[in-house]
Amino acid sequence: MLNYILVSAGAAIGGALRFGISSYIQKNISVIFPYGTLVVNVIGSFILGIIMFYLNEKELIGSEFRLFLTVGFCGGFTTFSTFSYETLALFRDSEIALALYNVMLNVILCLAGIYLAYLISKLIG
Repeated sequence: MLNYILVSAGAAIGGALRFGISSYIQKNISVIFPYGTLVVNVIGSFILGIIMFYLNEKELIGSEFRLFLTVGFCGGFTTFSTFSYETLALFRDSEIALALYNVMLNVILCLAGIYLAYLISKLIG
């Protein structure tokens, strides 16, 4: 039962932060392209990388806190389902170039975010 509470609490915090950050970015940067989703996915990938490649490998966090951070917080913070919907909406609206750009940026930058976290973890570890 504790695991469900930890995941739920982490997801609530992550989801609230995702909403705030993504909404702020969309309101202030872009009207059409979903930069808000892109930014939270990249940040979430980086955070997950630090957790798994540094904190977890160095055994600096216990399994319960790892569950709270990874499945809960990062799961609530990152937005793959939103990314998928927004990409489909761009295709549906005949914004083919923007849809492909969205896929490319999300995949490349999220992989870069997690790889950067891996490199930093090795440097400080």
